[in-house]
Amino acid sequence: MSYTLQLAGKAKSVVSDALTKEKSPFLPDNPETAPDPVAPVGRNRHILVVDDNAVVLKAFDMKLKAAGFEVATSTNGSSVLSTAEATGAELIILDVRFNGGTGVQWNGFTILQWLRRFPEMARVPVIFISGSEGAEVREKALAAGAVAFFEKPVDFPELLAAIVRCLDGAKPEAVAETVTTTSHEI
Repeated sequence: MSYTLQLAGKAKSVVSDALTKEKSPFLPDNPETAPDPVAPVGRNRHILVVDDNAVVLKAFDMKLKAAGFEVATSTNGSSVLSTAEATGAELIILDVRFNGGTGVQWNGFTILQWLRRFPEMARVPVIFISGSEGAEVREKALAAGAVAFFEKPVDFPELLAAIVRCLDGAKPEAVAETVTTTSHEI
């Protein structure tokens, strides 16, 4: 969904303007590997995306919904459990870093550790995303139980393939081994 404002006789897309001011969370689409928009792969499966950046959340929301997924978003760790339960999240995409705030200092690792304490969340696959963390954080994420790790900007077709493999029952090791983690610059 896109919103348009009429300002001084010119229409301007609020979403596209916000995305141009921020670094895109996705690599540019490659026509050879882009998912077919006519055949959504999500089949109304439920995904929760957790990131403290509203623009990143909106971009993930739009891309995943276009692929047929039901998408919920959360901007902080304190609402992840309730949002995941309320929406029936079958997979969680989780950012590693969160800006400071009041109360508990959340990051992707503390959120994952907290979620794993609840039986209903223990088996929900988690894919970590991060802006520029590198190989050390990737290894830590996989050791903590994430099924995959993607650096931003994310290669969406590769992310989509990892999501489908997870939801189709692939073992976490199989999903993690098929994901490349090359850093890309836009």
